[in-house]
Amino acid sequence: MALRDITLGQYAPRNSPVHSLDPRSKILLFGAAMSLCLLLRNGLVLVFFGLAGLALFRLAGLSPAIAFRNIRSFLWLFGLTLLIHAFTTEGTVWLRLPAGIGTMTREGLAHGLFYSLRIAVLLIFANGLTLTASPMELTDAIERFLKPFRRFGIPAHEIALMISISIRFIPLLIDEADRIRKAQLSRGARTGGSLQARIRGVFPVVIPLFVSSFRKAGDLALAMDARCYQGGEGRTQFRPLAFRRPDRMALACAFCFAAATLTADALLVRPSFFSAG
Repeated sequence: MALRDITLGQYAPRNSPVHSLDPRSKILLFGAAMSLCLLLRNGLVLVFFGLAGLALFRLAGLSPAIAFRNIRSFLWLFGLTLLIHAFTTEGTVWLRLPAGIGTMTREGLAHGLFYSLRIAVLLIFANGLTLTASPMELTDAIERFLKPFRRFGIPAHEIALMISISIRFIPLLIDEADRIRKAQLSRGARTGGSLQARIRGVFPVVIPLFVSSFRKAGDLALAMDARCYQGGEGRTQFRPLAFRRPDRMALACAFCFAAATLTADALLVRPSFFSAG
């Protein structure tokens, strides 16, 4: 897996209509798109929906190649999904492995392809959210969404800050994993060979990565404590959030597109090779 290709959690500043939207609008748009991916049952409609996500990348001034590079880094997940469905779904036998290891079915392959495609489309929209909204914008938006629950004692600002820090740590941990992997390779570690050797080669990277992540978390906690962090009490915003006309238009267009997509999916769903069944 090419660690440098993973862009999930990174922010790419651009002067585009998508970047200029209120962060709450972006969370609603991309969150609704990811939820819609879980409702679609026809593979062709899901492909069309993924192309719409790539078109949204172009509207945001981002190259669709970024999304493809991010998807390429998760090919192992697609392969695992495909194999699990191929060997666990009952149906017409497509391939029978020797020594009674197992059988692959056509229905299992179809379901594996469909759910792999669903994961890919989910990654496109999740990547689009983090690329068009900065961690600070996400913090402010999530805090505003959770603000009504403060009357029940729920710490809205602390939860929003925790989610934002978690997202921000994704690219940092990816860089750290790549640095550790190169350091282990320079010391003679082996990452190739048989499957068993590859699995053993993961541990010299994973264990130092866990230690480094805990150390970074501790350093961050000490830095916040040294700066007298007191939570969200009395905190102000440099740019107050406000829904504007472009936000209302974007949400209205997204609602119409989602309704049309669900209608097409309901009309096209039938028992076929490329559907969720």
